[in-house]
Amino acid sequence: MSASFDLPRVDLPRVGLPRLAVVEVTAHRPDRPEYHAKVQTLNSRVVADGEAGGWQVTRVAAADVTVAELLETTDACDAVVIVGGEDITPALYGAHEGYEGETLHFAAADEGQIALVRRAVARNTPLLGICRGLQVINVALGGSIVQHIKEDGVHRTFGVPIDQVLTEHGVILAADSALTRSLGSREVSVQSAHHQSVDRLGDGLVAAAHAPDGLIEALEHESAPITGVQWHPEAPAAPAHQLPLLLAGLGHQLAAGSAAQTTSVAA
Repeated sequence: MSASFDLPRVDLPRVGLPRLAVVEVTAHRPDRPEYHAKVQTLNSRVVADGEAGGWQVTRVAAADVTVAELLETTDACDAVVIVGGEDITPALYGAHEGYEGETLHFAAADEGQIALVRRAVARNTPLLGICRGLQVINVALGGSIVQHIKEDGVHRTFGVPIDQVLTEHGVILAADSALTRSLGSREVSVQSAHHQSVDRLGDGLVAAAHAPDGLIEALEHESAPITGVQWHPEAPAAPAHQLPLLLAGLGHQLAAGSAAQTTSVAA
């Protein structure tokens, strides 16, 4: 991250810092140390930028606790970020295993993170999904996944060490999207590393960004403060402002929700 970039902060009408849950897949991958180290670097950036942006951060691994424990641990959090990781269990979106490029599946993490998304929609809790997190949002709301996209190097560099899989490409954001308001531009450069993508959109979801090849690169909920980006704003080579602005966007959504609730009670 550039040392000269000032992280945006959101002043909220509350006592103490707003609480952010950063939810990863697992804290333990002893069989894949290089992959785990890469994931931990990315996830730690989300935690660090959250704290620097004025959040009190709770970090929890969904596969390492029960669904009930995950929901309890995050119950008091004001916003949620679901970060990247392994493929979602295919049965959860009506598909089968054995596809090209398949990774390990963590069914417990899938179930817990899907429960978080559904609770966020019900409670109007701001939630951001990154890479796998976007796909979790889509599956949680009844959508499906393209299990393996064309290996053309646009969205991931194939056949290289884990530190080289990220690739850069442009994304066009929808003019009326919350993402455009958060990032301040309709055209952004992103770092991505995915071999799956959104197929059928889940209930209430709309495409908020597309890559040049037409793949959906972001989605938003029509009425709830739910956003997913398929790229990695937390990657070391990503533009330094992207992740802080997305986290600040969660804060703005929280403040707007608090203001709306106050107005409703006063009325």
